[in-house]
Amino acid sequence: MNALQTPLSPVRPTRSLRVTHKGLPRSNPRALHRNHHHAIAIETSIKLTVNLVISGAAITALTQLLPYSIAQQAKLQEVRSEVKTTQGRVSHLKSEFNRYFDPRQAKSIMQEETNRADPNQRVVVLEEPAPETAAQLP
Repeated sequence: MNALQTPLSPVRPTRSLRVTHKGLPRSNPRALHRNHHHAIAIETSIKLTVNLVISGAAITALTQLLPYSIAQQAKLQEVRSEVKTTQGRVSHLKSEFNRYFDPRQAKSIMQEETNRADPNQRVVVLEEPAPETAAQLP
C-alpha cells in the first residue's frame, strides 16, 4: 500500500538552534575561553594533588619496608653461609658412607677399626736401633 501513496513534499530544514556552552551568551567568547582554562586548571590541580598523595604513600611504604628488607637480606646471608658449611659436611659424610659400604674396601676398613691384621698378610714391625748399636755399624 505504501507504493501507491504519493510522496510527501520534501521537508525543509528548519532553522537550527545553537546551544551555547554552559549557558553563556554567544556574544562573550572571552568568558567562555576563560572558564575553559579555569576548568583545565582545576582538573590539573586535582590530578597533581592525587599524584602527590599517592607518591607520599609510596615513599612512606618504602621507608617502612627498607629496614625489613635489610634484615631479611642479613638473615638470607646467614642461611646461605650455614647451607655452605652443611654442604661441606654432607659431602664429607657421603664420601665416608660410600667408603664404608664399598665391598672392595671391607677388609682394609675392618683392619683400621679393629687393629687386626689379615691372616694372609705379613706383619712388618719397624724398630729404631738402639743408640749404642748404631755406633758399631760400619
